[in-house]
Amino acid sequence: MRGTYLLGTEQCPDCKRINEVLSRVGDRWSVLVIISLSQYGTLRFNELKRNLGISQRMLSLTLRELQRDGLVNRTYYPTIPPKVEYNLTSMGESFREPVSALGHWALDNLVKIDKAREEYDTAAKN
Repeated sequence: MRGTYLLGTEQCPDCKRINEVLSRVGDRWSVLVIISLSQYGTLRFNELKRNLGISQRMLSLTLRELQRDGLVNRTYYPTIPPKVEYNLTSMGESFREPVSALGHWALDNLVKIDKAREEYDTAAKN
């Protein structure tokens, strides 16, 4: 990439795939799962569900995609009841820093974002 536009396919054959990767690993729930696993290490499914306040279906889909992308390990223990744990892979660990930076940026700017939204909504009413 140069500036804010993508290079042509001849100059950068993988540039179009960037959108695919970013949309998958940059969605809200994926980011929150990565943050949780980076903070707490290995977590069981229900621990993640409780920590995030996410539906069972959405968490299952998110974990499956993160596992497919090689960011999360899933370990199944055939006990009664069955036990499933999740943790970050080495690639998931390498994703911790950019996700953490994004999370800190969001926290640092919450007040500014709330103010900007309020101003925008007020102006839109007029």
